[in-house]
Amino acid sequence: QVQLVESGGGLVQAGDSLRLSCAASVRYAMAWFRQAPGKDREFVSAITRSGGTTYYADSVKGRFTISRDSVKNTMYLQMNSLKPEDTAVYYCAARAYLSGDVYSTGRYNYWGQGTQVTVSS
Repeated sequence: QVQLVESGGGLVQAGDSLRLSCAASVRYAMAWFRQAPGKDREFVSAITRSGGTTYYADSVKGRFTISRDSVKNTMYLQMNSLKPEDTAVYYCAARAYLSGDVYSTGRYNYWGQGTQVTVSS
C-alpha cells in the first residue's frame, strides 16, 4: 500500500518562505495540490519519477520549486514570496508515471492527509 505523509505546513507572513515535505513509501511520480476553503482542489506542481521533468501552475511559477530526493523517497515544495492567496491545505499525490494530463486530481491514485499553510497579510 502506498503511503504519503506531508509535513512542513504552518503560519507565516506574506513574503516569507516555507518548505513542505512528502515522504513516500514508493518511488512514484508525485505532485502537490492545494485546496482553499470553499474552492476546488487545484494543481500546484508535479515531478516525474526521475525528477528530470517538473510542472507548475502559472500562479506559483517563479515562486515555488518542486524537487525530490530519490534515496529518501521524499518530495519537497520550496515556497518563496508567499502570498495570502497561497493559504490552503496542501496535499501530496502520487501515481506510477506522469503521462498525459498531470493537472487533474482524478489522474492521481494516492493522496496524503494534507498540511495547512496559512499566509497572513
